[in-house]
Amino acid sequence: MPKVLERYGIRFHFYGYDVKEKAHIHASGKVGEAKIWLEPVELQHSQGFKANDIARIMSVVEEYREEILEA
Repeated sequence: MPKVLERYGIRFHFYGYDVKEKAHIHASGKVGEAKIWLEPVELQHSQGFKANDIARIMSVVEEYREEILEA
């Protein structure tokens, strides 16, 4: 699971085996995990993160979307 970036203790990564799905990134932290579509940026699912964590995750994905897509 290659790491693309890490912010606020949250690891943004992808899995090599799920390339058949539309572009997305996974976010994992101590308390949860999430999957975010990239085109458009949209939360696909989340487990364990609080609302403020999700807001922070979405902000990071918006800011680094192009770099994430390149990875």
